[in-house]
Amino acid sequence: MAHVLQPLLSDGRGRFAIVVGRFNELITEKLRDGALGALRGHGVSTDDVWVVDVPGAWELPIAARRLAQTGRFDAVIAIGCVIRGSTPHFDFVASGATSGLGRVFHDLDVPVIFGVLTTDTIEQAIERAGTKMGNKGVEAAVAALETVAVLRAIDALAEEN
Repeated sequence: MAHVLQPLLSDGRGRFAIVVGRFNELITEKLRDGALGALRGHGVSTDDVWVVDVPGAWELPIAARRLAQTGRFDAVIAIGCVIRGSTPHFDFVASGATSGLGRVFHDLDVPVIFGVLTTDTIEQAIERAGTKMGNKGVEAAVAALETVAVLRAIDALAEEN
């Protein structure tokens, strides 16, 4: 049988940064609150969580990079909301945020969790910020906890050799 790593994500250990785009604040504040609640619910102390606001989704990558570069955080959770309009602006902002956050993740070897909604309508965004579709901020925080736990388990394997 193969070895399986399934570490518990609820040990409450770790330091987390949540970088939040204020644009579409009606949505992003609910996502932020969901993420904070999920971290607390899994035992993470509020002293181990920093929340950093930026103007919008476009600015998420630079703030995430600076936070990751500090070496203080086990993971960075990026929260934003981009809603399609009648111009191509949506495509540029969504693409820039996505590729920028991905580069931070890969360049710095720090988990950067993508909690950015990209929706066609405000109704879709509202559904994903705590109504019918759940709260994607909660999901992002749980993904951060799980990723940190998996990386710690992998690091422990390396130390066994």
